[in-house]
Amino acid sequence: MSVTEQTAAATEELEVWIDQDLCTGDGICAQYAPEVFELDIDGLAYVKGPDDELRQQPGETAPVPLTLLQDVVDSAKECPGDCIHVRRVADRVEVYGPDAE
Repeated sequence: MSVTEQTAAATEELEVWIDQDLCTGDGICAQYAPEVFELDIDGLAYVKGPDDELRQQPGETAPVPLTLLQDVVDSAKECPGDCIHVRRVADRVEVYGPDAE
């Protein structure tokens, strides 16, 4: 992704979700962005909403606060399970993660 595309993505509303079928339970995401990710009792990572509640339904998303964007992106890049997906809310196109263009 070019710098221009990264800048454009940073100004748009983004959401994140985790594919628990691929999650290794490594916890890197929760180390990078504990405000957004948390390991549950089942050992898998989930996203947290603004209410701090885990989003446990498959494909359930949480907003990515602009102040935490770099931490969320780093989580997606470092995830050994390649299970973190960050997409634009407007068109649902993945901008970071295994399916990013």
